[in-house]
Formats: sequence, structure tokens, C-alpha cells
Amino acid sequence: MTTEAETTLLQALPGGLFIDGRWRAAGDGRQLAVHDPATGRVVKLVADAGPADARAAVDAAAAAFPGWAATPARERGEVLRRAFDLLRERREEVALLMTIEMGKPLAEARGEVDYGGEFLRWFGEEAVRVQGRYGANPEGSGRMIVTQHPVGPCYLVTPWNFPLAMTTRKVAPALAAGCTVVLKPAELAPLTTIYVARLLEEAGLPPGVVNVVTTSTPGPVSEPIIRDARVRKLSFTGSTGVGRTLLAQASERVLRTSMELGGNAPFVVFDDADLDTAVDAAMVAKFRNIGQACTAANRFIVDRKVVDDFVSRIAERVRGLSMGRGTEDGVSIGPLIDDRAVAKADHLVSDAVARGARLVTGGQRYDGEGTFYPATVLADVPVDSEILSSEIFGPVLAIVPFDSEDEAVKIANDTDYGLVSYVFTESLSRGHRMIDRLETGMMGLNVGAVSNAAAPFGGWKMSGLGREGGPEGIHEYLQTKYTLTPDPGA
Repeated sequence: MTTEAETTLLQALPGGLFIDGRWRAAGDGRQLAVHDPATGRVVKLVADAGPADARAAVDAAAAAFPGWAATPARERGEVLRRAFDLLRERREEVALLMTIEMGKPLAEARGEVDYGGEFLRWFGEEAVRVQGRYGANPEGSGRMIVTQHPVGPCYLVTPWNFPLAMTTRKVAPALAAGCTVVLKPAELAPLTTIYVARLLEEAGLPPGVVNVVTTSTPGPVSEPIIRDARVRKLSFTGSTGVGRTLLAQASERVLRTSMELGGNAPFVVFDDADLDTAVDAAMVAKFRNIGQACTAANRFIVDRKVVDDFVSRIAERVRGLSMGRGTEDGVSIGPLIDDRAVAKADHLVSDAVARGARLVTGGQRYDGEGTFYPATVLADVPVDSEILSSEIFGPVLAIVPFDSEDEAVKIANDTDYGLVSYVFTESLSRGHRMIDRLETGMMGLNVGAVSNAAAPFGGWKMSGLGREGGPEGIHEYLQTKYTLTPDPGA
């Protein structure tokens, strides 16, 4: 049931497109419905943009770019800092909005507000730290000046699973660098992005610097943006399939691109691991955000000497997880985002069991209201099971035993993806070997969560291109210019 606080929050939220500092209806008046996945009910109607609206958003971003690029870095940083302060003040409100539109438990939503806010603070500080260099060339005949410049208007495409953090992780470095943006949130969860746009407006962001287009037809809306000669950067977080399509489109105009794509994270537990630490970390790495994270542990690769103990401990913890609407007290497992996500999780579990996996707990499809799937543990999963090659994006923990370090590495690297890995061992030398041997852009060594605004987030192989966060994050929105001047003494 929708509470009075939820109703008030939703009614106060704008439902239009945010273009050139104004909230406006879609050009053809269309609207799309946003649903609460825990109930299936429509919670808000928002504008459903078409290609003409996309072009208007690019017009606004292009017109605002010269002024924003020329704005002193300190002023740009202060806008981001004010937005951070406002977000922190409204933590409960934003957390509730996220829980309503995508289902994660309220406690996790509060954590996302804290995490997502850090990108506003971090890049507000980084805005004034963009540096170049100056010095004599090796021949002594001139002076080299290397400067950094904003790349230009950017198109940012965000997913539904972390609607706040994925918005701030892209918008904050773009604004800090002096870029303007057109931002397209996912159709399934656009409300938090709308809230962030309103918050940035309140923080003093000039009109046209950030523009938000919500749409149920991402292909027709994205195409005119990507093909527009004024847009110089594309940043996308989502599936590898869609990312490859966007890369192909971007290649025609040689757009700068950042791609944060799929994952298939291995979680390797060696026989010398602290199992209490490993189990605690497994609960975070697997069940955070109901398993709907590109960083979620997908394959639990456990030394055969300790696998039975690990299975017993993890199953006991999983049986204690409570499933329900994320606003309810004590809930750990909220709904998956839609029926397709439920069907996928159910299929992967059924396939693994049919191939010989042992269903330890869960695995029974929920038959009530909402798109729920219970937390599930599978043991002795055969290596040819589909669940080991597919990104699960659900609360299913699949365990594979191994007999040697080389075998563990082989299983871990046997994937086209390379976003993040998790390793548990008390051996310092083995830990360092895993840093060298595992083919992932990030690694958690005896920890189950790696994301941090000050660290470079991104993957290897088909998990993407570029980095978000850290000092590296702002450079995705900058371009380098080298200038040679004569030797002043000549």
C-alpha cells in the first residue's frame, strides 16, 4: 500500500522532460508509466520523449556549452558541492524514491544515497585539480605547453539498477570538466534521475547544462543525439549487447566513448581463507541490490577442501533473508525489476539443476503480487551450466568446487567478461599472484565490495572501455592539447 509520504513525494516530483532549464511535456504529449515492481502498480506518469525532444535537448546542451566551459573551475565545483549538501539533507526522501521505483530495500537505498553523493563531492573537488604541463622540448628549441579542455556536449545513458549512483557517477565528472550533458535514464526507473536534475537546478546549475530526456523508445531517441556533430562524448552503462550497438553508431563520428558493460564476476575462496570473512563478503557481493549489479559475484569458485563448510554456512545465512517490499522493516530481498528478470533467474536455476547441480535452498518461483524471486543457493554446479556463462542479475548463488590454484584461475578467467573479481586467501603471496593472474579491471582481496568514488571503476575485455570515478574519471571528459612555442631566449 502506498503511504502518505510516498504519495506526497511522487506528487511533488516533476513529470516532464528537463530541457534548457525548463520542465516541459514531450512534443507529442506522450507519457510513460513507471511501476513499483513490488506491486506492479503505476506510481507516476512521466514525459515520453521522441526524436524531436532529443534534438531540442542537444540544442540546449550545445548552446550552454561555451558558457559552462568558461565558468571558473571553482564555481563549477561549488555547484557540485551544493548539490552534495542538498542530497545529504534529503537522504531519506531520495532513498524512498529509489525503493519505490526499482525495489531495493530501503537500507540499501540509503547506502546508495551516501555512495552516489560522494561522486558529487569528489568531482567537485577534482574540478580545480585538472592540470597540464609546461617545459622545454628535448632539443631546447622551444617550449611545450600541454593543456586539458572539456570534450564538449555529452550523451549519458544510465541503467535502472543504481539510479542515483549511476547518474552522479557520470554527471559529476562531466560538469566538473566543463561539459554539458543530455542524460537519458532507463525507462524502468527514471524518477531518481529527475530528482537529481531538480536538485542540481536548486544548487545553481545554469539552464541547458544538464538536460534529461525520459523515453520508452531509446533507439529512436538516441540515434539523432549520437549522430549530431555537436555531441562529442557518449557514456553508457548497461548490457554488452546494447553497448556494442552504441559503439558501432559512435564509430561513424569517432565519438569519445565510455562503456560500463556486463560482468560475470568470479568469487574465489581458497582453503586457507577465513571462512567467516568469506561468507560475510559473499552475502554482500551476491545479494546487494538483490543481485542486480554488474559487480555481483556470479560464480562462487570454492576449494574442494572447504566447499562443504562454505555451502553450509552460506545456506544458513541465506535462509535467514526476508523477502518483501523494500519499504518494510527487516526486508533483505526486494523484487526483481520486472517479469523478464524473474523468468531469467528461474530458467538459469532450472538449467543448472537439470545438468546436475544441487539445489540447497530457494529456487521456487514466487506466485504472489510483484516480481519476486527467492534467494537461492546452488552447489556442485557443472561447468557447462548456463548460469556460469550468463550474468544472473538476481539473488542466485552458484557454487563450483576446484582442486588447485591453476584450476581456479582457469575457471575464473573462462569468460568474455572482466569487470571485477573477488579473492579470499590468507596468503599474501597468493593474493599478489591473483592480482596478476585474474583478468578483471577491479579486484576485491578479502573484501566483498570494491566501489568507491575515489577509485577507477571499469573492466577489461567485453566488460567495457574507460573508467568512472577517481582521478581517471574526469579525464574521460577532457581532451588534451599540445602547443609548441619558440624558445623565449632564442
